[in-house]
Amino acid sequence: MTRVGVDVGGTFTDLVALRPDGMLDIRKVASTPEDPSIGMLRALDALGKGFPIDVLVHGTTVATNALLERRGARVVLVTTAGFEDLLWLRRQDRPALYDLARDHPAPLLTRDDVIGARERMGPAGTVLALSDAEITRVTAAARDRQPEAVAIALLFAFRHPEHERRLAEGLREALPSIPVVASHEVLPVFREYERTSTTTAEAYLRPKVSSYIARTAAAARARGVQSLTIMTSSGGTLGPEQAARRAASLALSGPAGGVVGAGLVGAAVGARDLLTLDMGGTSADASLVTGGVALSEGAEVIAGVPLALPAILIETVSAGGGSIAAVDEGGALRVGPRSAGAEPGPACYGRGGTEPTVTDACLVLGWLDPDYVLADSVRLDRAAAERALSGLARALGNRAAHDICEVAAGIVEVATAVMARALKRVSVARGIDPRGMALLPFGGAGPLFGCALAESLGMSRVVIPPHPGVLSALGLAVAPERMAVIASLHRPLAELTTVALTDAFQPLLGAAAAALPNATLTRFVDCRFAGQGYEITVPALRDDPALLGAAFQAAHRARHGHTGGGERESVELVNLRVVAERAAPQASDLGRPAGVGISSGGRRMIVTRDGKRVRADVWPLGEQRAGGHPLNGPAILAGPDATGLIEPGWRGVVHPSGAVIVERL
Repeated sequence: MTRVGVDVGGTFTDLVALRPDGMLDIRKVASTPEDPSIGMLRALDALGKGFPIDVLVHGTTVATNALLERRGARVVLVTTAGFEDLLWLRRQDRPALYDLARDHPAPLLTRDDVIGARERMGPAGTVLALSDAEITRVTAAARDRQPEAVAIALLFAFRHPEHERRLAEGLREALPSIPVVASHEVLPVFREYERTSTTTAEAYLRPKVSSYIARTAAAARARGVQSLTIMTSSGGTLGPEQAARRAASLALSGPAGGVVGAGLVGAAVGARDLLTLDMGGTSADASLVTGGVALSEGAEVIAGVPLALPAILIETVSAGGGSIAAVDEGGALRVGPRSAGAEPGPACYGRGGTEPTVTDACLVLGWLDPDYVLADSVRLDRAAAERALSGLARALGNRAAHDICEVAAGIVEVATAVMARALKRVSVARGIDPRGMALLPFGGAGPLFGCALAESLGMSRVVIPPHPGVLSALGLAVAPERMAVIASLHRPLAELTTVALTDAFQPLLGAAAAALPNATLTRFVDCRFAGQGYEITVPALRDDPALLGAAFQAAHRARHGHTGGGERESVELVNLRVVAERAAPQASDLGRPAGVGISSGGRRMIVTRDGKRVRADVWPLGEQRAGGHPLNGPAILAGPDATGLIEPGWRGVVHPSGAVIVERL
């Protein structure tokens, strides 16, 4: 079976084909921002006519871009009367603690498009019954607003969904061509604000996402693709019909594939605890893998919109290769958040860009080879990069020509600091010491910054994959099919019995098995100490409350350094989860051609971060046999899809997988 992963990035679209023998085919083309599917289809065409594709796994940015650009559907929200302002009240927290002038991003709909339904459910059931007349009134009010989608989020619908069901039936009958999204179908858990926000986001995204998936599926079928699946934020895949009904779960589709690929490389080199950094053209994504498993959290905020759906922990910062460097109002050098993107791209791409970017800085420092052809015949223009940096040098007050390298080094330092903060937020801020972990940088520019980032975090080991520029696409190709089912069960563990837990899991097990037949089912519980405002998810290997309490306390100690001083009676079970998963075939080789020995590509002059001009060896990346001569820094690792840098004071060795293990001397 041939599986193909296609990752649509801000600058390039990457493809990895995993053949039945475990070997890889790699393609890279320029992205098409006006329609991401065009870039994906161009990548498929680059494989050649007649290339057999059994499964195509797609990492899409359509949901992410719709949230960032606010280009989703017009949504009408139906909620319990008296709670119409919930999305504006939020959690009453500040977006920036010390910035009194900064405000949260606006909700995805207008206040006039919120309808209060006269009904009320309480913890024990009906408080105010929903009448047929009220359903008729709400339906008419929704129709009059001419929505493109309708969201329903009523009070306590996670426990008592009867009113939501009746409203959904009435609205679907009255508006047969309009998606109607009910919160008990999307996220049947407590916390009204997050549940309402997630349901609204699902309605906001569903028309655009479902249309995109339908077009993509039709185009894939026309090219002979047997099966299409879509990557979700949780690191698993869904079929087109399921993905179209779970649009909000695609918000981190592409970045999640990168973390899956990083875990694959980590397993190959025996590194089960990883900090990962995916540095692409427009942004950098930091994540964490512990014990070989990507860390997941259920309350991500994308473009200011809380999405309380299962998702791999990803911290995104504006420090990609195309991030624009400029002087701020205070005269300091700043990198991002503006990006040159795919069009026109960095100045050195020769596509009309004139502003200096991180890629331009790396080229001026000699880290990139101007003679090397990138995707779609893009050749780097050093003179254009120097012109762009000269303008920035004048803005900074540095007029001498030799100061261009100083400006380039400054851009690199600022970008490194931005990415280091993201890595600290996913590790140090969660009580995890990164010094005992390995850093795995990937993406087109990530390996250039591996040593610098490791030094800033006190780490001593960097793992550079053999094909870091397409690792996200590889992660997509090997990602498992996955479906998660969740339900609230807010009870003290001391009040639960084994029989009660078993009975509570049964509906979820049935729903997960029906959604993904012949899958492996794994049970989890979300627990917390009484009074806490957050939960920790632990596996439910047995329906034993005492064992679950002990597992939660151990996880709490590992995450937060203490067990709260509570006994079993103080632990609450909040949610039940069942994950259905069908594993995909794995790559037998990470892309290293067999029988290729280590051969140097020569030497060239580069400028280090501290401004020193040194002569660096150039070695081929992904084309080396394990063992042999060590790769002493300074050295450039030149690959077909990415470039790496081994800085002075570091040494690399080639692993049998083709990855390069770089360690501090």
